[in-house]
Amino acid sequence: MQQQLVVAVVVVVVVVVVVVVVVVVVVVVVVVVVAATATAIVVVVIVVVVAVVDSSRSSSAAAVEVAVVVVVVASVVEVEVVVVVVVVVVVVVAVVVVVVVVEI
Repeated sequence: MQQQLVVAVVVVVVVVVVVVVVVVVVVVVVVVVVAATATAIVVVVIVVVVAVVDSSRSSSAAAVEVAVVVVVVASVVEVEVVVVVVVVVVVVVAVVVVVVVVEI
């Protein structure tokens, strides 16, 4: 009877872990797609602005444009890194929970 209970608990934990991982993966994909889209839009806007201002552009303006692109790309990469770290933490916690339950 106790063994059946342990098996039932393990099955429930595994199902919960799988659901959590799937949800996290979907969220990651959505965040990455949104971040990539946002980056693409910003880059296009910057390119258009550069093209419009090109005739009266100075070296300082060019430097500012490069700085803006770098900041935008860095912020997007930062978001993706945070998301990856969250996924890793969730998976590690899930594995630990399963191991602990199996040990019990």
